[in-house]
Amino acid sequence: MDLSGKLLIAMPGMGDPRFERALIFVCAHSAEGAMGLMVNKPLPDLSFDDLLEQLSIEPAADARRDIRVHLGGPVEHGRGFVLHSGDYSAPESTLRVDERFGMTATLDILEDIARGDGPTQSLLALGYAGWGPDQLEGEFQANGWLSCEASPEIVFGADDDGKWERALESLGVSPLGLSASAGRA
Repeated sequence: MDLSGKLLIAMPGMGDPRFERALIFVCAHSAEGAMGLMVNKPLPDLSFDDLLEQLSIEPAADARRDIRVHLGGPVEHGRGFVLHSGDYSAPESTLRVDERFGMTATLDILEDIARGDGPTQSLLALGYAGWGPDQLEGEFQANGWLSCEASPEIVFGADDDGKWERALESLGVSPLGLSASAGRA
């Protein structure tokens, strides 16, 4: 199973409070493990402009910068990742997930966004979610996650509070119908 480019929807019985109602975009998934970014947990005390200032990047006055900074996951909070639309690629530093999504983790993309030359859609995440070999598959078997197709409308949408429900709705699942326990038929 390759979940690259999919969304992980945290189930109610996940057991890890850091992932309560989390929606994670999977950037890479292979036999070596998986890496993803939470797309629905904004950091309320840090703006993109604050981050540019901390990094000494001078923004262009006319550049559009309405980018929200999110908690990407519990691993390496000091490291930044930009999940973005497929219309942007930095040579040798962009992980092309599919034709709709890419992920870049270098200062180049922040400088491009600050100048107004970046991707059409983007989301900045500090930290990431990571899994070792077979760990994510085990969490699926333990009823920790559901997965669905990732749509740019959900991933880059402004309604962070509603993304989890919208992902469930894309599967035809009501949040009220979810159970915290797994079963076998």
